[in-house]
Amino acid sequence: MHAIMLAAGRGIRLSNGAGHPKCLLEFGGKTLLRRHVRILESLGIEKLTMVVGFKAEEIQAELDAIGRRPWIETIHNPRFDEGAVLSLWTARAVLRSGADILFMDADVLYDREVLRRLVESPHRNCLLVDRDLEPGPEPVKACLRDGRLVEFGKIVEGRFDAMGEWPGFLKLGPQMAERLAAATERFIAAGRAGEPYEPAMREVFFADPSQPVACEDITGQAWIEIDTPEDLTRAHTVVEPALHND
Repeated sequence: MHAIMLAAGRGIRLSNGAGHPKCLLEFGGKTLLRRHVRILESLGIEKLTMVVGFKAEEIQAELDAIGRRPWIETIHNPRFDEGAVLSLWTARAVLRSGADILFMDADVLYDREVLRRLVESPHRNCLLVDRDLEPGPEPVKACLRDGRLVEFGKIVEGRFDAMGEWPGFLKLGPQMAERLAAATERFIAAGRAGEPYEPAMREVFFADPSQPVACEDITGQAWIEIDTPEDLTRAHTVVEPALHND
């Protein structure tokens, strides 16, 4: 399995773009990046491609401090101030590599069990869902009807009987990964490089009803995506003490 981790952005809402890459935030004396590497190693992930941009040299320095692994590589997105779909497009060759893909956002603090459930899921195309969803427009939502994913995004419509928050982790088989690569190319060609990646993913998820995207429930597990100072406070005071993999 080949992991793609997006770590190019500035983190504007957290530090007005004046700080460090969010994957270098520390919890218990370890950066998010160091935690990612340790958990990925423990789950047998064969390759990690990190898309870097903002202060990429700091991420490279942390990788050196961790100890260079031959299975980790970085690719640079020089247009990191544009939308996240551009970073995903930067990794399109990985999406087309024929490998099973593990997609990850780099700014998430999580218990190992969260990622284990995704990696070891029997479903080849799968995302995670936490049903403890805080209302509002910010969380990316996964909506289900009769146990099947029927809607995905920050703004959702239609009929569904369950909804949860998506933590930013996704597993794709080679065929759907190829479709996602093609979707990012369409977005870039259409002048939509400033957009997030979720609309491109949504387009792919529902393109072929014969290949549904499954959901693994992680309700009750410890995780948080760190976008704001409030998220960072909660990460230190609530999520970090609940982690079992430290």
